[in-house]
Amino acid sequence: MNCSKEHTGVVYLVGAGPGDPGLITLRGVECLRRADVVVYDYLANEQLLNHAPPAAERIYAGKIGGRHNQDQEEINALLVEKGLSGKVVVRLKGGDPFVFGRGGEECEALQSAGIPFEVIPGVTAAVGAAAYAGIPLTHRDYTASVTLVTGQVGKNKDASSIDWKRLSLGNGTLVFYMGITTLHRNMTRLIENGRNPHTPVALVRWGTTPEQQVLTGTIADIAERAAQACFKPPAITIVGEVVNLREKLRWYDRRTLFGRRILITRAADQAGEFSNLLTERGATTIECPTIRLIDPCQWEPLDNALRNLGSYGWLVLTSGNAVRCFFKRLQVLGLDARALATCRVCAVGPKTAEVIRSFGITSDLIPADYKAEGVVAEFERIPMNGVQVLFPKADGARDLVPRKLEQMGARVDSPTTYCNILPDKLPAEALFALERRSVDCITFTSSSTVQNLANMLGTDRMLDMLKGVAVASIGPITSKTCRAVGLKVDIEPEEYTLTALTDAIDAFFSNEAGYI
Repeated sequence: MNCSKEHTGVVYLVGAGPGDPGLITLRGVECLRRADVVVYDYLANEQLLNHAPPAAERIYAGKIGGRHNQDQEEINALLVEKGLSGKVVVRLKGGDPFVFGRGGEECEALQSAGIPFEVIPGVTAAVGAAAYAGIPLTHRDYTASVTLVTGQVGKNKDASSIDWKRLSLGNGTLVFYMGITTLHRNMTRLIENGRNPHTPVALVRWGTTPEQQVLTGTIADIAERAAQACFKPPAITIVGEVVNLREKLRWYDRRTLFGRRILITRAADQAGEFSNLLTERGATTIECPTIRLIDPCQWEPLDNALRNLGSYGWLVLTSGNAVRCFFKRLQVLGLDARALATCRVCAVGPKTAEVIRSFGITSDLIPADYKAEGVVAEFERIPMNGVQVLFPKADGARDLVPRKLEQMGARVDSPTTYCNILPDKLPAEALFALERRSVDCITFTSSSTVQNLANMLGTDRMLDMLKGVAVASIGPITSKTCRAVGLKVDIEPEEYTLTALTDAIDAFFSNEAGYI
C-alpha cells in the first residue's frame, strides 16, 4: 500500500521504537511525512512529530498525570472517525504496535469500519532497551530462547493467565513489560515455581534515551533494590544469566556526556545540528533559542548588490546563516550560483565553506583564524586597493572587517542580509530546568545568544539561575560578551566550530585540562 491520500482515508499503525528517535524505520518516517493526522502516545518520542507536515493535526492519546488521556475504545473511535473523513492518519505507537501495544485491537476496529490500514513494525522495548543496556537477549553460551511477558496480568488479583510453572523452568531469558508496580509479586511467583532465586535481573528505565537508568540484582532482591532506589516506570525487567554480560558489554551509558543536561541557546531552526553532536556523546539537550532570524527591514541594498555581482572582486560570507540568506535572496531575484562566476569567495570557517559548497561553490579563501581579525589578516596579504567587496551581514554585526578592508583601499558594500531578534518567549522546559537547577552546562554560540538571554531573563536572574552551571562559549568574542554580563566562561575551544565546542565540553566533563 502506498503512503498516498485516498478518498476513503487510510490509517498507518507506525512503531515509534522504544525512545531513541533514530530507531524509527524509514517506512515509518515516509508515512509521517504524508500524514494529515498523527495520533501519538505516551512512549512515542515527540521529536518524531517533526517529520509530519506543519499543517498536520497532532493528537495526544497518551497519559496525563499518570492517567490515560483517552481509553482504548476512545482511541479506536478516533482512528475510525479520522479514517472515514478521508484523512491519511498515522497512529504513532511506542515500540512495536503488535507487541503489548494493543495494535491488534485498533486494527480490528478499523477492519470492522472498512478503513484500509497498514502496520509498520517498530523496535520493541525488549530488543531496544536490552541492547542499549548492553544485555544480549540470547547468547550461545547462556540461552537460545527469550520470552516476552506482560507484567500487568492479574495486577489486582491472585489469578493470572500466565503459566508461571512453564515460564519458570529452564534458563531462557524472560522480559517483563510494564512490570515495575508488580515486580515483587512477579519475582515471588518465579521463585515459587522453581526459578533459581539467584538468577540475575536488570531493570531498564526509559531505555534508549539519555534518561536511561539500569538497576541490577537477582530475582530474590531486585524488588527490594528497586524500592530503595525509588525506581519508577516506564521500565522493562530482564531475567536471565545474560544480564551478567552487562558490565562487559555496556556501551550506551559509558559515553562521555551520558547523563549531562546541556542547554542550547541557538536559534530553533539551527539547534538540531549541535544537539545531535552532543546527544551522540550521551548528553540530554534542552533547546532554549534566544535568537530568532527574520528578514531585514528593506531588501533594496542587498538586491542592488546581487543584481551587480559581476562588479565585485570578493564576496565575504561569515556564517552559515549569511550563506543561506544570501542564496535564498539570490533565488528570489531569479539568479543562481552562475552570478558568482567572476567573484572570488571568502568563507569564514570550514562549516561556512561547507554550506557554500552545498550551493555548488568552492571557496577561494578560508582564513585559519575564524575571528574577524583573522579575516583581516588574510586580506592584508592580498592587494585590495580599488577592489570592490560584498560583505553581507547580520543586523548589528561587528564592522571590523569592512572598516579594515576600506583602510586597505577596498570599496565595501555591507547590506543587511538578516536580523537577529528576541523570540517571543523562552521554552517552558528550559525555564523549568533552569529554575530547578538541573542544567549541567549552557552553551553560547554568538554574542547575541548571551545578550538576548540576559535581556529575556534579566541579568541578575540569569546569573542566579546559572550558578554552578558550566558556561561553554564558542570563541573569544562570545566569551568577552559572557564576561561583560557577569558570567565566568568555563569552556572555550581553540577552533570556533560546533564540533570543536562539543569536544571541549566533552573534555571539560572528563576532567581533561587545556581549557579556560
